Amino acid sequence: MRLQLLGGRFDFETDSARLLRIVRQAYAGLPPHRLSAVPPRLRVRLVLTPAERSRPSGHAGSEPPLVRAAAAGGILCGAMERAGFVTLTSQQRAALIVVSHDLLRYAYHIRYELLEFAVYILAARVQRLVPLHAACVGRGGNGILLLGPSGAGKTTLVLHCLLAGLDFLAEDSVLVRPRGLLATGVANYLHVRPESLRFLDDAERSVVVRDSCVIRRRSGVKKLEIDLRRPPYRLAAAPLRIRAVVFLSRARARGRRLLAPLQPSLASKRLAATQRYAAHQPGWAAFRRGLAGLPAYELRRGAHPRECVEAVRELLAGAAARRAG
Repeated sequence: MRLQLLGGRFDFETDSARLLRIVRQAYAGLPPHRLSAVPPRLRVRLVLTPAERSRPSGHAGSEPPLVRAAAAGGILCGAMERAGFVTLTSQQRAALIVVSHDLLRYAYHIRYELLEFAVYILAARVQRLVPLHAACVGRGGNGILLLGPSGAGKTTLVLHCLLAGLDFLAEDSVLVRPRGLLATGVANYLHVRPESLRFLDDAERSVVVRDSCVIRRRSGVKKLEIDLRRPPYRLAAAPLRIRAVVFLSRARARGRRLLAPLQPSLASKRLAATQRYAAHQPGWAAFRRGLAGLPAYELRRGAHPRECVEAVRELLAGAAARRAG
């Protein structure tokens, strides 16, 4: 299966129909984002190890399973049965994912812990993109970068932005090209805590819950997995150009304005504090310089998430007006 993702042309290869189904569930139907005139070609091979044969009677079981060879794109490895891992090389623009039959019952974990790991790292390193733990929504090609710690309300805000008709780029992982601050992401699913649905009316709740399923994180937390590749949601048709940075706060506005401008020095410190992994990646310095020229804000919580959506709308309207001017 060949798909345009995160600015690259990905070739997914496997001899397993079940693994190909996981790839399709993850990435089929997404807008084909392009960051360059000639997108790099990237290869991901998924290998399913043979099912373990029952041991002969009387076998002590003191020996581990046999090592079997697996290879793709210049990568050679030996994998034991019941193993699941991913290895990649940005020089060869290739990744190899090995999945055991035992792991097939955990399709969610294969998708997020193996497949997505390979796809994001290949796309970022080959194209020299900065990987951010962030969300991004937009309109008309302009994007607002949403940053904040776990529990700050990024996902709830993104859900209400979607229901309000804004374009969705990514919920949790955003890749940014430092030159021009173009952002891309995988706009497939949104993961929402069930209690976050209390802010929705009956019609909105019906739309969100329809065809959604419940997934369980390794932490034990259960979340609703919403597939956004269906109406009424709008996915960003192309990479968004970041026009402002918003740091979400757990604090309530309590009579103050929801949006409070941040001094560049404070915004820079908060950025470094929330992006410890990205801060050690190539391109970080150029990305940070580019972001320093953009307006930055703290967004406090209102009585309802719709108030925060209106604040984001105002930022996007201002970005569009400056662009037109």
